Amino acid sequence: MDIRTRRLRSSTILRQMTRETRLSASSLIYPLFVREGQGIEEPLPAMAGQTRYSPDTVAKGVQAALDLGVRSFLLFGIPASKDEVGTSAFIEDGVVQQALRQLKQQFGSDAYLITDVCLCEYTSHGHCGLIIDQNVDNDSTLPLLAKTALSHAQAGADMVAPSGMMDGTVAALRAALDADGLTDVPIMSYAAKYASAFYGPFREAAGSAPQFGDRKSYQMDYHNSLEALKRIQLDIDESADVVIVKPALSYLDIIAKTAEMILLPIAAYSVSGEYAMIKAAAAADLVDEYKLICESAVSIYRAGADILISYFAPELAVAIQKGDIG
Repeated sequence: MDIRTRRLRSSTILRQMTRETRLSASSLIYPLFVREGQGIEEPLPAMAGQTRYSPDTVAKGVQAALDLGVRSFLLFGIPASKDEVGTSAFIEDGVVQQALRQLKQQFGSDAYLITDVCLCEYTSHGHCGLIIDQNVDNDSTLPLLAKTALSHAQAGADMVAPSGMMDGTVAALRAALDADGLTDVPIMSYAAKYASAFYGPFREAAGSAPQFGDRKSYQMDYHNSLEALKRIQLDIDESADVVIVKPALSYLDIIAKTAEMILLPIAAYSVSGEYAMIKAAAAADLVDEYKLICESAVSIYRAGADILISYFAPELAVAIQKGDIG
């Protein structure tokens, strides 16, 4: 072996050994869509490779991810009926509640189940809160979000994740959970959620697009960063256990600033638009999908995220096992 060959081989080992940013499959969360009904396994055209399940089939999606090393799942519900106040979000036999019971019965503690707590998928108008005089009313929405979180926890949720960006949500959820003796159920708050164009494919998958107006009155202006830090601190003060920055790739600066400011775990949500862009570019043979998935994920962790919510979670778990990003 000549010196040059030896150096090349050694440098490969050394690069892997001295990586500053390391990923673990245990830090991945895989979002899953659950639609009310039976026997449903629907491919999502706007999100190639993703599936919409029913409560009786969602275990297939969970099992496939578990087999690859993913252990945590974020459930989004799509009800059969909607109304002005999102009643299906908090009823005992709601679609997410059904899925939780099914999954806990089958997997027990092997699958860590997190639920999205919001009303947008359940309201006829598609907004995240109650509408009064054509405006989302923050304070009257809080009791319904608390009821939703409580019903999820009672059905078996290991963690609840409020995403509606209503002020005071974390405090309302914590009070409701504690009053029911569910003091060990943590809250992962969408503390910095921007009004983003990257949510389009998700809204099609979840049927949650607003029927009028937009969500800029309660989601964040993407021009602002100090506002994100303020909202994050407010949620921490209300007892959030984990904070989310959403979306991820266009907001790496927010992740980095948050990591400098707080000691709590930071989750970054790599959203549907980010996923769909990579899929579309790969389908057109413009990029190497696998390499781009890996590079994008590492950039999010490098910015300071501790947890990654990603539709590519199964693929990332494989890449970690192979040592490509581990």
